[in-house]
This record gives sequence, C-alpha cells and structure tokens, in this order.
Amino acid sequence: MQEERAEEVCRKTKERPETEYKSLLNRLSRIEGQVRGIRGMVEKDAYCTDILIQVAAVNAALNAFNRELLGSHIRTCVARDIREGREETLEELVTTLQKLMK
Repeated sequence: MQEERAEEVCRKTKERPETEYKSLLNRLSRIEGQVRGIRGMVEKDAYCTDILIQVAAVNAALNAFNRELLGSHIRTCVARDIREGREETLEELVTTLQKLMK
C-alpha cells in the first residue's frame, strides 16, 4: 500500500537543465552536511541552544531549496500545462502550496 502511494506521488518526471540540476544537488549536499553536523553535536552533548540554532539554519536552507524548486516548477511545468490547456495543474499547485504552508 505504501508503494502505491509513493508511485502515485511520483507519477510525473521532469528533465532539468544542467544548471538547475547542479544547483539543487549542491543545496541538498549542504543541507545533508548541516544535518550530519547536528547529529555530531547531539553525539558530543552540545548545549541545547547551539543545536537549536543549527536546526533553524537547516530549516532555512530547506525553505530556500523549496523556494528555488517551486519557482522553477511554476515557470516551467505549470506555465507549460496552462498553455496546453491542462487546468488541473492549477489545482495541483494550490494543493502543493497548502502542504508547504502547514
């Protein structure tokens, strides 16, 4: 059942320009490094406030990643679908934005 839901969510794909692809992967690599750093802080019994500040930095980095990806999505996928008359894409975008704003 879980696999079915994952397939449903990932039913579409997108080929990204090399610059976008590299930018997104670089952001994710930095975020991974930040998360590993937080883990290290916990393992070394770092002070709570110091850890919380690093978690806030990771949240900000994830938000920046989302903004970059969302902007690209709207400029490319959404705009293309609207031009091609696929109005259901607007509802998909609204649903996505609602999930991002929780």
